[in-house]
Amino acid sequence: MAIGKGHHLHLIDGSGYIFRAFHALPPLTRKSDGLPIGAVSGFCNMLFKMIEGNTGDDAPTHLAVIFDHSSKTFRNEIYPEYKAQRPPLPEELAPQIPLTREATRAFGIACIEQEGWEADDLIATFAEQAKAAGARVTIVSSDKDLMQLVGGGVEMVDGMKNVRIGPEEVEEKFGVGPDKVVDVQALAGDSVDNVPGAPGIGIKTAALLINEYGDVETLLERAEEIKQPKRRQTLIDHADQVRVSKQLVTLERNVPVEVALDAMEVQPLDADKVLPFLAEMEFRTITNRIAEKLGVEAPTISAPAAAPAGEAHAPGPAAPEFPEIKADAYEIVRDEAALQTWLDRIYERGYVAVDTETTGLDEMLAGLVGVCLSVEPGEACYIPLAHVNGTGDLLGGAERSEGQMDFAQALEMLKPMLEDPSILKILQNAKYDLKIFAREGITLAPIDDTMLISYAQHAGLHGHGMDMLSERYLDHKPIAIKTLLGTGKKQITFDQVKIEEAAPYAAEDADVTLRLWTLLKPGLVKERVTTVYETMERPLVPVLAQMEMHGIKVDRDHLSRMSNTFAQKMAGLEDEIQGLAGRKFNVGSPKQLGEILFDEMSLPGGKKGKTGAYSTGADVLEELAAQGHDLPARVLDWRQISKLKSTYTDALQEHIHPDTGRVHTSYSIAGANTGRLASTDPNLQNIPVRTEEGRRIREAFVAEEGNVLVSLDYSQIELRILAHIAGIDALKQAFRDGLDIHAMTASEMFDVPLDEMTPEVRRQAKAINFGVIYGISAFGLSNNLRIPREDAKAFIDRYFERFPGIRKYMDETKAFAKEHGYVETLFGRKIHTPEIGSSGPRAGFAYRAAINAPIQGTAADIIRRAMIRVPPAMEKAKLPGRMLLQVHDELLFEVPADAADDLIGTVKDVMEAAANPAVHLDVPLVVDGGTGTNWAEAH
Repeated sequence: MAIGKGHHLHLIDGSGYIFRAFHALPPLTRKSDGLPIGAVSGFCNMLFKMIEGNTGDDAPTHLAVIFDHSSKTFRNEIYPEYKAQRPPLPEELAPQIPLTREATRAFGIACIEQEGWEADDLIATFAEQAKAAGARVTIVSSDKDLMQLVGGGVEMVDGMKNVRIGPEEVEEKFGVGPDKVVDVQALAGDSVDNVPGAPGIGIKTAALLINEYGDVETLLERAEEIKQPKRRQTLIDHADQVRVSKQLVTLERNVPVEVALDAMEVQPLDADKVLPFLAEMEFRTITNRIAEKLGVEAPTISAPAAAPAGEAHAPGPAAPEFPEIKADAYEIVRDEAALQTWLDRIYERGYVAVDTETTGLDEMLAGLVGVCLSVEPGEACYIPLAHVNGTGDLLGGAERSEGQMDFAQALEMLKPMLEDPSILKILQNAKYDLKIFAREGITLAPIDDTMLISYAQHAGLHGHGMDMLSERYLDHKPIAIKTLLGTGKKQITFDQVKIEEAAPYAAEDADVTLRLWTLLKPGLVKERVTTVYETMERPLVPVLAQMEMHGIKVDRDHLSRMSNTFAQKMAGLEDEIQGLAGRKFNVGSPKQLGEILFDEMSLPGGKKGKTGAYSTGADVLEELAAQGHDLPARVLDWRQISKLKSTYTDALQEHIHPDTGRVHTSYSIAGANTGRLASTDPNLQNIPVRTEEGRRIREAFVAEEGNVLVSLDYSQIELRILAHIAGIDALKQAFRDGLDIHAMTASEMFDVPLDEMTPEVRRQAKAINFGVIYGISAFGLSNNLRIPREDAKAFIDRYFERFPGIRKYMDETKAFAKEHGYVETLFGRKIHTPEIGSSGPRAGFAYRAAINAPIQGTAADIIRRAMIRVPPAMEKAKLPGRMLLQVHDELLFEVPADAADDLIGTVKDVMEAAANPAVHLDVPLVVDGGTGTNWAEAH
């Protein structure tokens, strides 16, 4: 079919698809042979999504994927340095490139590349040909270099974000229309492609110049007229460089292409082509989806679904033959007799998967709506308890839906089973349900938690939410909650969902949880992490649930006063910042700040991101502040105060519970790969410790009258663990002798006697001590110490010379991670490192994460062990009081004032012995304690 008017050509930027797929997804390998296939998986899903999602007027009649050829192009002859600095393909991506071509052909799509030409030139040529024939053109890409083609029947679509890019969007990005984009790019250059441009001229300045002078040639001819001396001289000195840059960025629209547009006509998916390829890649989910779409039987995939690198050669749990999940197979329990039948089955079986349905996600406010049970895969029930007709709830006078048991009666029947020590309750994210049942007077025990079972085996490989685990291990996508509740202003709560619609969703959760437990629980033994799960994961759940329910009292008036003070400080800083800038602007706008710093003030180091705006992150501002520039230093101060105000003094007031008058944070057990707990809603772990503002925020956390807060904090626990793991005799002896470790390190490094130590030298040693644990770079240390990078590098080199065990530990840990795909804590926790074989910036991050994980993870394990042991120790000693918070290496308690000393003695002993008997450290653990009427006094 000859292309012409009424036709619609889609040109997909193949390289863009590949790299976005590669960076968006975790590394995956084919189970059968370990071949990396993550980018191929993402690429296939993007192709299929585009085919399915384009309907009606947007549907392409002609379609092609355009790839870059590996050879050099005419641009390298013009400018040999063009793209010269681009790093080689990541090792795990290189073998996937040819597979993406195979995938394109398997989907029946024209696959085009041509030696001597970049994909962008081919896209430009095909777009021109289609325009001339009267067809519409959509370029599927987010590449700014292609924006010069927009207009006259050509538009772009960012396929990942589904954002259309027309002339208005181009002008918003570049400050000029598509026809002037190459002029702006010629001036601004491109650090990614090594297009030189004019030094010091960014996109905004370039747009101003082009809008004033019309084009690059006119601008260069009239450069002498420019008033700003620096800008004028730059253009005069680099005129030839700018002209070369324009040649480099201008796309060739008349390439002698080898493929005709007519050959791009869309073809229907051919099951005989696409399904064998997908099956060969072992992509089970998309294979089944396409087979269902085409109405054919999916091919059998013998190997398990693709798995993250690091477990490629370790087969996962053998999948039992589960029955198909069918929404209409679940029972709705509406009366005593039906519930008793289920209870009889549970007592006979000895275990049950349990889930609750509630009115919200806040366990301290949500109301219980229903309970789900499952005793056999494919067999589950939903017990509705508090569904209502229409809006509102039962307390607000809403009418109770028919067909439900009496709330109290149902819980009375369930309570003995839920508390029976002989019945194992299996849950996903058990802490949530424990708190929901606890508010109804039910103590749920004993438990298993599929989220934590997965976390103990697969930390670092993937998330551990139910939907993710279900899709990964059961190849089943659970019903989405938003299909029941809706979104936005019309969103309802679960109690307003009709029982008949709620039951399939709710019962499915219990069914899926039971299947995951059946599948994943045996893996604890195979992966040798049973002890980790049984001693540090599962027993922590009820401890955290109790802590979260206790909450901590907060002084609302104190917070309100602080919010006002912070607002005044911010206003003063804004005046000072705008004075330094010479004009008013929105200090909170990164875009406007970047323009002030790099376009108007011409400060060094301006780099633009994908949006075209300058990066103004903390690292950028800290570097400029270290160079002596006042404005970025004041912005850092403003941001710190703004964050404290919005995150704490304002937000904490909203988090005070209406009934308890306390703040109830929630701890994520499986959030961090290393085992560290994360505090959310609100986050109480990131309040600054050493600043005056942070101290004042902690003053708002108070004890009830007659009580005090007690803080117990491990002293330099990660340095102690480093000394043990790396076998650093000097550090171990210093810890045994109770020396000032930072002063000792400074003495070792700088040959300064301890009695002549200055605070500045000690500070430098402290920064290096803690920095080395995190694999700090010379750049990072120079920022921390505000010293030249060369000096920072010399400090780090000196550190490794004086403590060679650290370098040896780092090298051995990296080698272990590369060989095994994970590292371990001293207690056997596995932290997977799927990106350890990456290249480029990701490699550096993966390396630092791998060397830090055994240290930070061991510290996390120790405090977990302590938290689990503290409640029984307090009970044995008959101590009153409650454990309220865990903040990294610190535990915070509330206790009657006259029992504080006894509590400190008991808990200190528990914490300092927490590693025993599993691990005998070569250095002592030391815990510091303090008391006060508020948190600041206690710390």
